[in-house]
Amino acid sequence: MRKLIFLLLLFTVSCAAPKKCCSQDFKKLLKFSTFYAAASGGTSISDVDIYSVNDGLETFTVQTPFDYNLAFGIRKIARFGYENKAQTFYDGTETSWSDGANIGKVSGLEFLFEVDMKRQEGVEYLDQHHFLRYVADNYILKGEYLQDGFADIEYFETSQRYRYDYKGVSFNVGVAQRMSEPYGYDPLEEWKLDNGDIHYTYLALQQGYNVDVFNSIYTDPYGNVVATSPEVWEEVVIPEMLSDYVNKKRNQLDKKLQQSIVVGFDYYYYKKSFWLHTWANLMPWHYDDGGTFSYHNYNNNEQWYDYSGGLIFGYKYNKHLGTFVEGKYNKYWNREWYDFKCGINYVIF
Repeated sequence: MRKLIFLLLLFTVSCAAPKKCCSQDFKKLLKFSTFYAAASGGTSISDVDIYSVNDGLETFTVQTPFDYNLAFGIRKIARFGYENKAQTFYDGTETSWSDGANIGKVSGLEFLFEVDMKRQEGVEYLDQHHFLRYVADNYILKGEYLQDGFADIEYFETSQRYRYDYKGVSFNVGVAQRMSEPYGYDPLEEWKLDNGDIHYTYLALQQGYNVDVFNSIYTDPYGNVVATSPEVWEEVVIPEMLSDYVNKKRNQLDKKLQQSIVVGFDYYYYKKSFWLHTWANLMPWHYDDGGTFSYHNYNNNEQWYDYSGGLIFGYKYNKHLGTFVEGKYNKYWNREWYDFKCGINYVIF
């Protein structure tokens, strides 16, 4: 992400000088681009009443705050023929799965920079998707940063590919460089016993918790009482402690650079009554640098397949009946995230 921002700042500063040619290039770069900022929200899941009879009948209400989405972005991506042009404004909630394709509808430079701050069912997420893509007749250059808080995936990727068109299909092959946390690393692995269980109490003590078994008093590293029974300790406190420990250990690690070979293809066909847009990428080989946190170590020192793809299909049988299938799928390391939708439309009149 820092590299993308640096490139944008460098380009902006270089164009700050009063040069007519630079001013024209800058205007050309931003031509047809759209900046947007929007806020949306709504009711989350309903409140839940919890009853207790330990000290007489007591009622506790668990409230979930409203959902929201704050979106900011700028995009310059040509629309494909099947994309809906009816919406007047960008509001940040659009699902443009074609952004994941290797090539756009037109050649040249296209870009997207979007940040979404959202809360869903009481959990806050930060999503970011930024990319610069340049498509020429025989090569593709792309830099991308993705952070999906819901899927727990974050990486920066660049790729340089040779492109060859054959009978309407665009094939590509090249190299890709990805920077991310060392996925596959399990901070709890060193605490596992021979039977696969975890000595969680000992780990909690190492993290500063204190256990008074005789009086059933359990305190956190700050001395606050967090449980007064083994049941609460094991079912509530321990899961939170393990989650905090895993996140802390993951955040302490440096980013890992992964270099891979990538092959892919794109196909796009559009008519008013039928359209098909599909693309796919496969990374079948990855360089092993022999590092402690190399993903090869978590995959039995063997190669693995990382891949992604998308499909957008629509067919209108007649003036009344039509069907559609859309989706995308990604699998990088031990992470996978996907979206899909399908359905039929029938116009009565």
